[in-house]
Amino acid sequence: MSLAPAIALYIHFPWCTRKCPYCDFNSHAVSGEIPETAYIQQLLLDLDQDLLLLDDTPTVTSIFLGGGTPSLFQPAAISTLLTGIQQRLKLDPEAEITLEANPGTTDYAKFSGYVQAGVNRLSMGVQSFNDIQLKALGRIHSAAEASRAFAAARAAGFENINIDLMHGLPGQTLSAAMQDLEQGLNLAPEHLSWYQLTIEPNTGFYRYPPTLPDDDALWSIYSEGLIRLKARGFERYEISAFAKDARLSAHNLNYWRFGNYLGIGAGAHGKLSSDGQLLRTTKTRVPADYLKAPNRRNSPIADASLQLEFLMNSLRLTAGFDWTTYEENTGLDRAGLNSFVAQGQAKGLLNLTSAGLQPTTRGLQFLNDLLLMVD
Repeated sequence: MSLAPAIALYIHFPWCTRKCPYCDFNSHAVSGEIPETAYIQQLLLDLDQDLLLLDDTPTVTSIFLGGGTPSLFQPAAISTLLTGIQQRLKLDPEAEITLEANPGTTDYAKFSGYVQAGVNRLSMGVQSFNDIQLKALGRIHSAAEASRAFAAARAAGFENINIDLMHGLPGQTLSAAMQDLEQGLNLAPEHLSWYQLTIEPNTGFYRYPPTLPDDDALWSIYSEGLIRLKARGFERYEISAFAKDARLSAHNLNYWRFGNYLGIGAGAHGKLSSDGQLLRTTKTRVPADYLKAPNRRNSPIADASLQLEFLMNSLRLTAGFDWTTYEENTGLDRAGLNSFVAQGQAKGLLNLTSAGLQPTTRGLQFLNDLLLMVD
């Protein structure tokens, strides 16, 4: 396939210390020693196989090491991986390279090693600064350990840090949610992912549902949180993503703008589009099977699914999308959205701009309801 000159790369690390009851990602609790060397070798083999799909060698503008818990891997392994990637792909000199880290699996030495390996952005999975909530969420760190880990990352040289923080936790009050948010803001991260806990199928919370705040309480938390984030200088650019000093996540923006990306690692997904053709790639999910062979399954995306996928991503952005981007990425005519636009406008969920479509504040809050209007 001949792609646009820029592409993103997602790398999945499937192991974690403990499976959290809210998590529906492809993550597996560690039993024994992680086969770091073997897994890094398979990741590079996986990448080699994906590159056979492409006619040209694209420039990588962002790399995201996600999981699972990538910070279970030693810096030397991450260095080997990033060196191997640079030997195979053109890496933009300004490329954003993000590593997800669990505060309970890191220290100053590790953070320093990741910086030396080439990682320039950290995404720290804190989730809460309340020890009772952290225990209920299955996290292995305490609030104090999260704060110490953030300080260690700063001292090690990270100048771009995201904090993942949840709200709408079991039994959480408005006061408790705002205390969590303020503690996160007081650490002065460049980016905050502040999102509501949802109960997903095939999770511990789905089998044994906790008591969550009611809709009125959730609305109060959401509304007050937006006010406080804005007051502290954070720009909301996506449903649950907030950036200070224009430190938007380049990698996630590529997803939301429906850009191309390769996905390597156990259970990783990729999306490639060229000349009106769209291909979704999926890799072997179980780590033990992936270590034997990182097989790839290719699935063309049908027009009906393509339209919905584009809207699911692009309408998460406060800026929405322009018609040129829609037509270039989907190959579909904008007229096919006329009914959707009319319904969305009538319910106050969409704004029709001179260039394209933009969700209203209400549309962002009720995006699932909006997407149900897609034909």
